[in-house]
Amino acid sequence: MKASDVLAKARDAMTVRMAFGDPIVQGDVVVVPAAKVRGGAGGGSENEGDGGGAGFGVTTTPIGAFVIKDGNVRWHPAIDINKIVVGGQIVGVVALLSLRSILKARSRRR
Repeated sequence: MKASDVLAKARDAMTVRMAFGDPIVQGDVVVVPAAKVRGGAGGGSENEGDGGGAGFGVTTTPIGAFVIKDGNVRWHPAIDINKIVVGGQIVGVVALLSLRSILKARSRRR
């Protein structure tokens, strides 16, 4: 497969349909899920011989949903608990390291 073929497939695959899911209707409420879409493609070739290669990848991450009710549209962001936990751990480690440095500095003054 040529690199230009991979890039053409990548362009065709990354459409707005990947960013917005099918609407979900429940009574008078419509929910439209949304995602962040990222993709990349690459290719290679050899000047001498029959070398070559290409690749393509796409990732999607849920970011929230639009909720339509009574003619009003509201955005409800998705909450990524993993990011919250990792952020809390980083803050905790920084706080402990800072406290350690403060205590060491105080003990040297005495």
